[in-house]
Amino acid sequence: MKAVVLAGGYATRLWPITKHRPKMFLPVGDSTVIDQIFAELEADERVDEVFVSTNERFADSFRDHLENSRFEKPTLTVEDTTEEDEKFGVIGALAQLFDREDVTDDTIVIAGDNLISFDVAEFIDYFQAKDSTTLAAYDVGSRERAKSYGLVELDGDEVVDFQEKPEDPKSTLVSIACYAFTEDTIPLLDEYLEDGNNPDEPGWLIQWLHDRHPVYAFTFDGAWYDIGTPESYLEAVSWKLDGQNHIAENASVDNTTIGENVHVMEGAELVNSSLNNTIVFPQTTIHDCDIRNSIIDEKTHVENMDLAGALIGAHTQLTNGE
Repeated sequence: MKAVVLAGGYATRLWPITKHRPKMFLPVGDSTVIDQIFAELEADERVDEVFVSTNERFADSFRDHLENSRFEKPTLTVEDTTEEDEKFGVIGALAQLFDREDVTDDTIVIAGDNLISFDVAEFIDYFQAKDSTTLAAYDVGSRERAKSYGLVELDGDEVVDFQEKPEDPKSTLVSIACYAFTEDTIPLLDEYLEDGNNPDEPGWLIQWLHDRHPVYAFTFDGAWYDIGTPESYLEAVSWKLDGQNHIAENASVDNTTIGENVHVMEGAELVNSSLNNTIVFPQTTIHDCDIRNSIIDEKTHVENMDLAGALIGAHTQLTNGE
């Protein structure tokens, strides 16, 4: 069995934090989002190779990351794009990857920015038991939120209808960009694209596929975070920290109030400040500030500021001289 980890997005909604960094490398607790996926795939003996699909802009970052990681299965595969408007779409890029890497086995496809509470091994167990195309589905609990995803309608656990980003959702059960395809359905991606279907969102493929072959849904409770916005990233860190703050041992905290959901990384310095629901990257200094609901990138200096909902890029100098 093969696995594909999708890591080709440009994460423009998280700029400047992700302008020069893949969002999959964003730290969540003691690890990164994508490393948690790699660890589960590495541990499952059924998966013999993991293809990491990214773009040319971030290819070198992924090469360095994989060379310095403990994982043996991942292999980097690069799509020929450097900007958001050059992308082939998820299905288009996936079909190219299958052809480029000669993938013909059963294959798991998972978005590299997915933070999920279930074990990938459970998903594979379910897929193998059904021996048919499978997706993971989660109840987001809000019809408004469901508008942003692919909506799944089930008869038992079989998908009987699928709507990509509906304007009027009938339910709140959505697909979370975790799929499994049997070897006999992989060639159908080319047929899907040759028929002129939408090459972007995987949901369009599922909508087309379930009329031709059975598609099943692995539903789960717990947590799921699609880390694509500042809010979802902060929520994911809050869930991972489970109400506990995470302050690196070599961070300096002096006369500073630390509220809830605060992640302070290596070498950061906090002086005479207050922080709540905030992520502080390495080597950043914060003096005389009140900061809430914010993400502050590495080697930044912030002084005498009151910030809420801020996204501050790396190497920034931000001071209020009043």
